[in-house]
Amino acid sequence: MAVYNPKSLKAEDFINHEEILATIQYAEENKNNVELIRQILDKAKPVKDAKGTTCKGLTHREASVLLACEIPEINEEISRLAEEIKLAFYGNRIVMFAPLYLSNYCINGCVYCPYHRKNKHIARKKLTQDEIRQEVIALQDMGHKRLAIEAGEDPKNNPIEYILESIKTIYSIKHKNGAIRRVNVNIAATTVEEYRMLKEAGIGTYILFQETYNKESYEQLHPTGPKHDYAYHTEAMDRAMEGGIDDVGLGVLFGLEMYKYEFAGILMHAEHLEAVHGVGPHTISVPRVKRADDIDPDVFDNGIPDEMFEKIIACIRIAVPYTGMIISTRESEEVRKNALKKGISQISGASRTSVGGYTEEERPHDSEQFDVSDQRTLDEVVKWLMDMGYIPSFCTACYREGRTGDRFMSLCKTGQIQNCCHPNALMTLCEYLQDYASDETKKVGYDLIERELEKIPRERTKEIAKERIELIKTSDSRDFRF
Repeated sequence: MAVYNPKSLKAEDFINHEEILATIQYAEENKNNVELIRQILDKAKPVKDAKGTTCKGLTHREASVLLACEIPEINEEISRLAEEIKLAFYGNRIVMFAPLYLSNYCINGCVYCPYHRKNKHIARKKLTQDEIRQEVIALQDMGHKRLAIEAGEDPKNNPIEYILESIKTIYSIKHKNGAIRRVNVNIAATTVEEYRMLKEAGIGTYILFQETYNKESYEQLHPTGPKHDYAYHTEAMDRAMEGGIDDVGLGVLFGLEMYKYEFAGILMHAEHLEAVHGVGPHTISVPRVKRADDIDPDVFDNGIPDEMFEKIIACIRIAVPYTGMIISTRESEEVRKNALKKGISQISGASRTSVGGYTEEERPHDSEQFDVSDQRTLDEVVKWLMDMGYIPSFCTACYREGRTGDRFMSLCKTGQIQNCCHPNALMTLCEYLQDYASDETKKVGYDLIERELEKIPRERTKEIAKERIELIKTSDSRDFRF
């Protein structure tokens, strides 16, 4: 029997089944233990001193107790603490991105994904480099600066050479004032050598969803194809970091397995990365199973009501205070609004989850990976965020300035990253308003920028930000430095 060991490089050690079951039992036994819960909350609270703001975070067991808690007034306190932690380290900024699907050819048999190999009626497509250019231009014309590229696992149709060529193409396109400044990559688990290639290509974050941390369920949900190998998939982030990628993004597909199991598992994975590599996950995503072609989410029988889903987000934020948290257009406007208060710091906007979807006038439902619940335009999402007091941020400066991995986390863990991110967020928002926004969105945005500039604590930083914003307003070109 394997023993939980976060420093081990073997999946069965750092995602230990017996430890997860023991954690769930411990949480159940202590879900109304007020004294213990108070101790956990006190440990998790942000601490301010002369050096900045710090947070200790929580272990997977401590966080599981909070998740299991049934005391209404304490659950309200958990929500408030999650929002306090998010504001302490990420402020009111919300990073914007969009997915770009390159190919839906796939040789896996994943039973929850319409791209599975046995689905013979879905339209299969792989973008050419010229088609990628057209998709990117369409995204640039919306105002996007950050993409997450997606592709099915198919060594013949989607080899690493195709991914690398696609990244090069994306970075090369300068259309009007548009440019994609950061490409994140969400592709299948691969080798250290290929992760090195991705790093050399200039990717941002490497993202890989575990889907489920329960090994038995994982193998049933992935009956055929290379993704069936649980250990190879679960250990992918270690290979990515060995290959030089220091920003990695975790995620599970909530609804496949019981949520308490997945919650403990993803926190154990975060603990493992911190213990072995000295830096935890750059992002954690929280997708839920959604309806799609050939997929009925009701068959999994592990659906999570919105209230519990939002509590999961809050508890992850408290447990892993420095990670970016992502919610996609899988979720409705209302759920996304509530999730923002619980700790989400990144959202997608105007997403299309089909291959070639951005250049088609009508949303092509027959080849979507999942149903998109929030179908608003990027301009509508940007205005919606600003109306709630958030700053939509298109900034990618950290990646070009080398503030990644432990360098980013060292700034984030003292709250100092806001000195860079807050003014840069305002400058990139100004770019968006100048180049892409509707008149109504512009009015709301410029008022927001004026208010937020005054909140910058350092006078010299404030002066520089104001000067650059005036330059953006009067210039017809962009130097892409933010």
